[in-house]
Amino acid sequence: MKKKNDLNEIRKQIDETDIKILSLLNKRASLARKTTALKKDIVFDPKREKQVLSKLAKTNKGPIKKRNIEEIYLEILNTCREIQNPTKIAYLGPAGSNTQEAVLTRFGEKTIKAEYTTISDVFEAVQSRDQDFGVVPIENSLEGPIGETLDNLIKSSVSVVGEFSKKINHTLLSNERSLKKIKTVYSHPQAIAQCKTWLYKNLPNALLKESSSTSEAARTVSNQKGTASISPLECSNLYSLNVLKKSIQDEKNNSTIFIVLAPEIKVFDITKNNKLSIAFTLDDQPGSLFKCLKPFKDSKINLTKIQSRPSKRAQWDYLFFVDILIENKVVQTKAAINEIKKQTSYFKVLGVF
Repeated sequence: MKKKNDLNEIRKQIDETDIKILSLLNKRASLARKTTALKKDIVFDPKREKQVLSKLAKTNKGPIKKRNIEEIYLEILNTCREIQNPTKIAYLGPAGSNTQEAVLTRFGEKTIKAEYTTISDVFEAVQSRDQDFGVVPIENSLEGPIGETLDNLIKSSVSVVGEFSKKINHTLLSNERSLKKIKTVYSHPQAIAQCKTWLYKNLPNALLKESSSTSEAARTVSNQKGTASISPLECSNLYSLNVLKKSIQDEKNNSTIFIVLAPEIKVFDITKNNKLSIAFTLDDQPGSLFKCLKPFKDSKINLTKIQSRPSKRAQWDYLFFVDILIENKVVQTKAAINEIKKQTSYFKVLGVF
């Protein structure tokens, strides 16, 4: 009897706590709505949201884990944003793509989403201000950087204002019900590369054809026989396809980093606990890259990424993409950037986020 009374008392406290949480959530939403007039038309503020999540992570004492706190508050932030003014997001489509799933996770269901055929189209939509923000993939943990994204970061007038990662699972979909009938496999070249070992073992004679996205591949095979697509599982429902095999990627730890694009920011504020992303070219001289990066080493500033890519401006001319963790070394980072500018033939800040 005592146990039952104890349980009832705990449940009563839970109910009372839920009422308090509900009241506070509505208060938060009301306060967020008051900020709308001060933010003009755009209510998504990635730096502010990052500060909120970071502060909560530091304050949290459990038993709820840090990642669960972030998931809960991302949904709260998404809901408050929807009450203020739905954000218009461009993404690499069509519906069912990994990018669309990433947008849903990061921005919520009620965001106004617009699908585009190519990554370049997403950049153009943001640059022309047809859309408030854009989401595109920039790097996969298995196959590395997305060339089209890197190229557009240089030639487009946009800025990176955020990034997040998403675990990727590839599914083989088809109108057919047997692997034996599959003669052609469609997908984005990155997805094909991420599943090459599985394809070699299970469909060694299949013709591999590239699509603009994994979801476009599903749409293509939905009207064809003898074909299959490497696509997200959700595409099976969207395009009425059979699931021939789940999780065909060669590595289980397969993740993609997505970046959030905004119209070009002319002046960047380098502040602590953010990441600075830059791109530059150097004269072809011995030790030029070392000299360029030495200030970061001397100041013990952590670089999380160094990638090179042909600049397409001159033969054997390369662009370097570097991500810098500012942490609490704001002055040292600014000094290092000034040194880089002196040594580079081209320099661009891609974003601070």
